[in-house]
Amino acid sequence: MTTKSKAPGFATTCIHAGQEPEPITGAVTVPIFQTSTFVQESFGNPRQGYEYARTKNPTRLALEKQLAALEGGAKVPATAHAFASGMAAETTLMLSLVKAGDHVLVSRNTYGGTYRLFSKVLENFGVTFAYVDTTDAKALRTAVTPATRMLFVETPTNPTMEISDLKALAALAKSESERIGAKIRVVVDNTFATPFFQRPLTLGCDIVVHSTTKYLNGHSDSVGGAVICADPLDGAKIGFTQNAAGAILSPFDSFLVSRGIKTLPVRMRAHDANGRVVAGWLAAHAKVKKVFYPGLSSHPGHAVAARQMSGFGGMISFDLGSIEAVKRFLDRVVVCALGESLGGVESLISHPASMTHASVEPEERLRRGITPGLVRVSVGIEDVEDILADLENALAAV
Repeated sequence: MTTKSKAPGFATTCIHAGQEPEPITGAVTVPIFQTSTFVQESFGNPRQGYEYARTKNPTRLALEKQLAALEGGAKVPATAHAFASGMAAETTLMLSLVKAGDHVLVSRNTYGGTYRLFSKVLENFGVTFAYVDTTDAKALRTAVTPATRMLFVETPTNPTMEISDLKALAALAKSESERIGAKIRVVVDNTFATPFFQRPLTLGCDIVVHSTTKYLNGHSDSVGGAVICADPLDGAKIGFTQNAAGAILSPFDSFLVSRGIKTLPVRMRAHDANGRVVAGWLAAHAKVKKVFYPGLSSHPGHAVAARQMSGFGGMISFDLGSIEAVKRFLDRVVVCALGESLGGVESLISHPASMTHASVEPEERLRRGITPGLVRVSVGIEDVEDILADLENALAAV
């Protein structure tokens, strides 16, 4: 008698999915195939479909298999494509799945680069966007029009950490699709949560996007992006546009992201543990006006986050009340390095209004709660006592 084998766990999948030993030498790590083209067996007979590296590269393909396995899991046989940046991934997604006349609903607190692409580039080609509160199902349903074709969601949002109920949004999109007679795809930017804490495809969403620059790579030494689709037809459209437009992830960056993913569970547990401690400490500090972290019971999205996520991660925002306080604070941090980006093993700290969301108009920033006094910290995996001491020293200047 034979029994059905159990699906591998998440950590095992991180290490082994797409990572078969190299067939000639048995190398345990997928090699960096730093080549632009491939010699064909004979006329019209490429080796295993490899013709030109823009179209297909073994190192990139190994990463794409890894990403598909992580986001899809055992429940959703997904397809993935890796890109030169998170914004290249989003651009390819939009070029593939929306057209002039289509309407897209977007989380109101989306990343500044996403807002810039949508409002200042794609609107020039006849696509319209509405920025809505995706935590409010009633408001979202009201915003759907006969031209709506996509719901683009961030959860947690950047930088105010709003939480949207993905299962509810997927159900809403399905019912509204039936009402208007056209499919509304639910796309989720899963960069902050990663598939370790949250898997939107298993909650009924259609597509996941990532900036692999962040937690997936995890070491601040690569820039990249990814699109993972539950529907193979969507995946085929993404792949066609990727090949046509060419914004592919390089073999070396593919190697770096794949290597980073192998330690994703270990790193995310450490980010989460430190994040919870730092958020609680900030919430109790007299000089901090407000803390945005879904792991705090006071956060309005805490219950939803606890239901759909297995952890809360290391992304925290907090308000110091004024730009003057922010300047004094940021001029004194040492362990928490002042810089763009997030998700590295080192703690990174930034001022959203002048950095990540500078492309958003000032009045629009204020509507989204991105005040001049708001600070965002990507809590690293250093000793948490050193992070707290650094923050305390910096707050002493406020």
